[in-house]
Amino acid sequence: MDIDAYFHRIGYNGDLAPTLENITNLVIRHTHSIAFENLNPLLGWPVALDLPSLEQKLIHEGRGGYCFEQNTLFRQVLGAMGVPVKTLAARVLWNWEGEEVAPRSHMLILAEIEGEAYLVDVGFRVQALTPLRLVSGLEQPTPHGACRLLQTREHYTLQLKIRDTWRDAYRFDLSEHFSTDYEVYNWYTSTHPDSLFTKNLVGSLAMPGYHYSLLNNQLATHHVGGPSEKQTLADVDQLKQTLTEKFGIRLPETPQLDEVLGQFFQRAGNAVSA
Repeated sequence: MDIDAYFHRIGYNGDLAPTLENITNLVIRHTHSIAFENLNPLLGWPVALDLPSLEQKLIHEGRGGYCFEQNTLFRQVLGAMGVPVKTLAARVLWNWEGEEVAPRSHMLILAEIEGEAYLVDVGFRVQALTPLRLVSGLEQPTPHGACRLLQTREHYTLQLKIRDTWRDAYRFDLSEHFSTDYEVYNWYTSTHPDSLFTKNLVGSLAMPGYHYSLLNNQLATHHVGGPSEKQTLADVDQLKQTLTEKFGIRLPETPQLDEVLGQFFQRAGNAVSA
């Protein structure tokens, strides 16, 4: 991996010593610099998980990606630091309204840092996470709010504290998953017509003291410890400007992009007409 190019991309000036302080700083810089976004599935383009493709897209092309891309790349960073890791899979519970059990659709990392087990996750952007000790019931602060892990006999549940209320984020166990597993999950997530990511534009980027989230043409700015601001974007040009200026995404140069983004404004217009 071109670790120097990665450090330049995220603005990290530290070293590769595998300390908790360094890894925490890397997580913060990563989540402040590389947006969560799903333009490839939305455009019908493949989402590649091999390292050369991830380096090209997330580092050199100035793009973002979703959890499989983000955490696969960050696993390589931890490997370059000599950190023992294994990758896990979670069932996302955040806003899950299905009657069936949620599928395993999220990738996360279990790392041994300074002799202790930590959950490391740069791909879950409802709330930016710094490394969390794998300790049940311990309330752990992050720059964007408190988190805790609750352990039962079979699994852990990550919870986020939102305005004094604990909400389930995702559930996982400690069984190791491999690249072949994520290829299957990624195929469904990036191609299935019922996948959230093939039908909607989703974006998120953490910033010091707040973070942006985007769903189609609805932009929200969530302030840590304060209110959220919501805005309906007016047209494709404003949406593209938002992706570029607020989320820091270098948009792919394709005439298909305007057409794909325009569908969200057509939907809104049709809803108003109805």
